[in-house]
Amino acid sequence: MKIAFVGKGGSGKTTLSSLFIRQLAASRAPLVAVDADINQHLGAALGMDEAEASALPSMGAQLPLIKEWLRGSNPRIASAETMIKTTPPGAGSRLLRITEDNPVYEACARTLPLEGGEVRLLATGPFTEADLGVACYHSKTGAVELFLNHLVDGRDEFVVVDMTAGSDSFASGMFTRFDMTFLVAEPTRKGVSVYRQYKEYARDFGVPLRVVGNKVHGSDDVDFLREETGDDLLVSFGHSDWVRAMEKGRPRPLGELEDANRRALQALRDAADGAYERRDWRRYTQQMVHFHLRNAESWGNEKTGADLAAQVDPGFVLGEYEAPQPV
Repeated sequence: MKIAFVGKGGSGKTTLSSLFIRQLAASRAPLVAVDADINQHLGAALGMDEAEASALPSMGAQLPLIKEWLRGSNPRIASAETMIKTTPPGAGSRLLRITEDNPVYEACARTLPLEGGEVRLLATGPFTEADLGVACYHSKTGAVELFLNHLVDGRDEFVVVDMTAGSDSFASGMFTRFDMTFLVAEPTRKGVSVYRQYKEYARDFGVPLRVVGNKVHGSDDVDFLREETGDDLLVSFGHSDWVRAMEKGRPRPLGELEDANRRALQALRDAADGAYERRDWRRYTQQMVHFHLRNAESWGNEKTGADLAAQVDPGFVLGEYEAPQPV
């Protein structure tokens, strides 16, 4: 299951995504977490100290390795240099799985003990001073998009991505890569503004979307969120001394989370589990191809000097099976 947490900066999406990751780790679910935000805070939210979090390897810095590994023996991809962030897999491509060992995880992932289980943590990498004026942050998140495009995950396996804040999530097709998107919203006009933008894109591409209220202090806040988001509102989180302690670097066992917030967290898990029944690998692959062709035409062909439309394998559908299925 591929799960995204999105929302405006300061909404608490990293905090809630870390709570969700902790819950999955406590249940011993096979689990990969990805910090795809320009502000890299997920490692700290999962209990890493500042030095450990800053030492996380950058997926963006390992992009040549990632491309070469994923390319495999795919005859439609002439070289790793002609791969872009949207390049889809085809016959001969190497696919990634949650629990395996491979060079991508070896170079980019760190395994953290968490709530009696463990999580593989990946990070896009921060936007550094060296990038100023010469790079776009979305070029760094391209490593995450390639990772998701080549990932085969099954029931009760999870990838949780803390996405970049605000509407930047729409800058590529990555927002369509998820079985469920949780949009974290505060009960304010600014808090629901990203929801209005995301709702339109989600509707156009069939992206499952549920709103998670955060920093909710009473029934008036819940009523406001319900008025603004309707049936998309799944659940709300209120004040939490547990979260405050975690933010001070004094984490307590997840079992000590307040009852109301623990029930809200379970509602997220139930919604994520229910999304599996609606998974459509064919539509997922078609959307992947759609955004690849758009990127190829708008900038990819010119940048690589290749016809990137030729990378599309018309007989390949990503899915939980051993051999490609016809489109």
